[in-house]
Amino acid sequence: MGAKATQRFGSFFVNIHAVLERIWREFFINSIAASSLLLNPARAALMRMYGIQAHTTSIRPGSYFGSRDITIGQGTRVNYRCFFDGAAPIRIGKNCGIGMEVMFCTSTHKIGPAFERAGSDSPGPITVGDGCWIGARSVIMPGVTIGNGCVIATGAIVNRDCAPNGLYAGVPAKRIKELQHDQ
Repeated sequence: MGAKATQRFGSFFVNIHAVLERIWREFFINSIAASSLLLNPARAALMRMYGIQAHTTSIRPGSYFGSRDITIGQGTRVNYRCFFDGAAPIRIGKNCGIGMEVMFCTSTHKIGPAFERAGSDSPGPITVGDGCWIGARSVIMPGVTIGNGCVIATGAIVNRDCAPNGLYAGVPAKRIKELQHDQ
């Protein structure tokens, strides 16, 4: 077998692997595991089999997971229909509350020229510290770190880092209150 044939053969297997991974994710994780017919512990077990680091069993049905590179800390509760993009890592700490339909968007686009404004991809990781509460329908944008003990108000769009122990609200989210924190 010549070098070109070997290269084509190798790329064939890389493509097959990508297709099989997508089938596994879309069918088992985003269909079966997302089903309301599955109990939370079984859902978390399927996610761990796929490679998502789900250290909790409190993940409600209907959520979408775009990759394996997601960590959900112990004691964290994920409510219904959350969206976890897969372009960059997502790290959620321990004992967090994630409201319904929260979107963790790890990718956006640079503004392109007039003929195609959605330019090249611009991914960035998302980190949520321990003890945070992310309100329903909030959007967390790429590259954001939310410090320990923060509360993100319902519907907020977080496009900048959040210092620990603050209440953030609005579009874009701004710190509106210092929260009590234990030493």
